[in-house]
Amino acid sequence: MPVDYVLEDHVARVTLNRPERRNAVDAAMQAELASIWAEVEANSEVRVVVLTGAGDQAFCAGDDMKSDEGKTGTDYWLDLRPDGFGHLTLRRTLSVPVLARVNGFALGGGMELVIGCDLAVAADTAEFGFVEPRLGRLPLDGGIVALVRQLPSKWAMEVLLTGRRFTAEEAARLAIVNEVVPAPELDAAVERWLGWLLACAPLSLRAIKAVTKTTEGMTARSARLQQVPELIECLGSNDGQEGVRAFREKRAPWWTAT
Repeated sequence: MPVDYVLEDHVARVTLNRPERRNAVDAAMQAELASIWAEVEANSEVRVVVLTGAGDQAFCAGDDMKSDEGKTGTDYWLDLRPDGFGHLTLRRTLSVPVLARVNGFALGGGMELVIGCDLAVAADTAEFGFVEPRLGRLPLDGGIVALVRQLPSKWAMEVLLTGRRFTAEEAARLAIVNEVVPAPELDAAVERWLGWLLACAPLSLRAIKAVTKTTEGMTARSARLQQVPELIECLGSNDGQEGVRAFREKRAPWWTAT
């Protein structure tokens, strides 16, 4: 399968599996990713997603430019995916945290996928960049519009206007990734981040993510008053009581997502 999906212990691991093409995404992979995200949204057993690429060279080299299946130019722009590259970059309905395990090249659409994740851990050998301007193209699938909303203007424009590749350390300086580790330590770092995420109440994480997504563009005062359904569910949950009870009893909480 061009995309592997495994759910175990509340962690959904999604792997782009075309290492011979540096995990470049073609039309079939786009469709499969859309199906996987829909499955994640519908499955309450999923509490965290890890997105990565197969092999040790590439996270994702972006759109498969050697494929003749896709549209180009104006036709591509007129038929843009509402949720962005891989149906993730601009997605608003994925309610669980998504962690990018960046094991190699994250270029073009691959960079858009990293931007679409909530968190990112990268190997020190990874490279990032929106190389499209150097090919006479544009990062249309969420790259331009998402990056300028995530980073300070000068940092975003540095990435967008130069078209150059950035090292993992530079990506960390630009706040594109959260942590950079030596490549042999990447999996251990990912597991550490998963431990932090799974230690939190799943309904709390869903509520936090829902509030941040649904109140974009609002003032902090207005956003605070929004009756986001996930927020209301969390406030009335059994887990909210369990967390306080566990704190008082000096033990780890047992989350049931109810």
